[in-house]
Amino acid sequence: MTIDTRIANKEQGVTAGGAADRHVPVLAARITALLAPALEAPGAVFLDGTLGMGGHTEAILAACPQATVYGVDRDTQALDLAGERLAAYGSRFQPVHAVYDEAIPVLAERGVTSIDAALFDLGVSSLQLDETGRGFAYSVDAPLDMRMDQTTGPTAADVLNTYAAADLERILRTYGEERFARKIAGAVVRERERAPFTDSARLVELLRRAIPAASQRSGGHPGKRTFQALRIEVNGELAAWEAALPAAIDALAVGGRVAVLSYHSLEDRITKRTLAAGATSTAPPGLPVELPEHAPYLRLLTRGAEQPTDHEISGNPRAASARLRAAERILPTSRGVQQSRLKGLR
Repeated sequence: MTIDTRIANKEQGVTAGGAADRHVPVLAARITALLAPALEAPGAVFLDGTLGMGGHTEAILAACPQATVYGVDRDTQALDLAGERLAAYGSRFQPVHAVYDEAIPVLAERGVTSIDAALFDLGVSSLQLDETGRGFAYSVDAPLDMRMDQTTGPTAADVLNTYAAADLERILRTYGEERFARKIAGAVVRERERAPFTDSARLVELLRRAIPAASQRSGGHPGKRTFQALRIEVNGELAAWEAALPAAIDALAVGGRVAVLSYHSLEDRITKRTLAAGATSTAPPGLPVELPEHAPYLRLLTRGAEQPTDHEISGNPRAASARLRAAERILPTSRGVQQSRLKGLR
């Protein structure tokens, strides 16, 4: 494809080309280095819980010739593109249409009850941002859809047109960390009485009016936080993540590893809390012998959250907000132990 064709397609809201041309995986070399030690044995199983366009999976397949990858994504378009990208690896790549909190049960249905490594690259994908007709990007007018799986569920327009003002305020404040949540929610309710919301341009226009100009100058695009909140609500992202990570840890074999890329504080907070719970002894002070149920069952592989280098960000600006955490399973345990520890940290 020529540069002129790429520019024309971009101007028309059309994204073309194969997955490898359209997607640069974030921190791929570092993630591969973290997970590869768990994928050296014959028959090793890797779960890519957020396949996207397959960049991280491609790196794992190339570096770990013994591994079979189950690539999970709710987005059927992503599964098709990744399948084309990874076709050369044959049966070592197995696509799975599911949300990441369904990944472990779906694998169990296929006879896979233990995994050796897992990766979750959270948030909206490059594919979803670049396909402007899907409504994820506030910079281009498009139908207010925002569903990662376009085969099911309510759209962002449904949320805007049917939620009570108090519920709109709650999701904007909680998921978007929006300071002006109440003002925006009230404006949405008044505006939808005139006509239902259908497209992103009208929502962005409302946000420009509702958010004070001074805040817009210092806080970035006025649509950033509202679009994030709507996307999280439409796709149930945080609830799914709270269920998915403990399930993946529970399925990890001893010596297995999990890595997580988060892009905002809400996701990273859940990740940090879950990994910290597994890496912390719960033995009461003064207990002469640590009982197995009190011992850590995870070992942290990163010091805090690792971030991309300036060099990577310059080549892939979408990596700027990424935070990477990883851990290794060091002891078996029951799911009940995980849940009790997580409750204790809330």
